Amino acid sequence: MRRLIASTGGIALALVLSQFPEYAQQYTQRLGGAVDELRVITEDFDRAAEAGGLDRQQALARYSVSNDDFLAGRGTSMVATFQRYEQLNTTLAEIQGAGPVQRFQSLPAYLDSDIGRRTLENYKPAVPVTVEGILYAGAGFIMGYLVLSALVRVCALPFRRGRGRSRIRVTRA
Repeated sequence: MRRLIASTGGIALALVLSQFPEYAQQYTQRLGGAVDELRVITEDFDRAAEAGGLDRQQALARYSVSNDDFLAGRGTSMVATFQRYEQLNTTLAEIQGAGPVQRFQSLPAYLDSDIGRRTLENYKPAVPVTVEGILYAGAGFIMGYLVLSALVRVCALPFRRGRGRSRIRVTRA
């Protein structure tokens, strides 16, 4: 019975962990799309500033000194956009250069981001046919099996009969 429960746990965890490479791939695609769009906005702003004889910082300074609240707000918004572009671009470079274990260790960072949450909301499970997916599945099975096997053993301890006790046999003569 213990083996059946442990095997079920192993299979369940194998299925869950085998999905990580697919999640990471879908996350990377979404992140790349966001970086591409922010690059377009950043390059467009820089071209417009250059056409006006300004660099990015000078153009942003013009926004900030404006008496018009709308323009000042747009300047603040553009600063946030440039910062987000730099942050996401750095994250994308880190993910693309990371190995399977490094990507797995970064999972909490993925889930804390807007892109990570949206990826999870729209996630489509996939069958792991890559070596990485199969390795995650195997690791999940082993971990699930061992954890549930140990848990069943611990829970069964109070119900075990006293093994190892010597039984006294009474024989009639």
